[in-house]
Amino acid sequence: MLIAVPFTGGCACGAIRYECSAAPLLVWKCHCRTCQQATGTAFNINVLVLATALKFTKGEPKYYAVKAESGGQLHRGFCSACGSPVGAKSDAFSDIRGVYAGSMDDPSGLESVADIWTASAQPWDYLDPRTPKYERQPTAEEFQTLMAAWGSHR
Repeated sequence: MLIAVPFTGGCACGAIRYECSAAPLLVWKCHCRTCQQATGTAFNINVLVLATALKFTKGEPKYYAVKAESGGQLHRGFCSACGSPVGAKSDAFSDIRGVYAGSMDDPSGLESVADIWTASAQPWDYLDPRTPKYERQPTAEEFQTLMAAWGSHR
């Protein structure tokens, strides 16, 4: 897996563009119902990055706040012109942003290191048996373990 830095992305119509100046901290598939609703499919591939490394170079996403299954507030960012989901930010992790893999210009180098919220996974969705599974949100300790696993894959 190889992600060129900086990496770029944006919405489908081009009204929003971003650039990330640092490598992702972690990539995982989230199977929670709010991610399913936001993407219109079984999961969302979240590319977690440092908030300070992510810059919007054209436009800004509109955010919609939802109560996440963890109980906290999650702010999903999307283009107000074309509706494309771009990423998210969470009140629980103010120094981290989530970029949606589908919004990246070249997501081909991504590899998920875990499946989270598998308690909500759809029975027809394939879950890679090689990746760790978490029924809910990983704990802080599990999060650190996953970040170390991601680092060893890069």
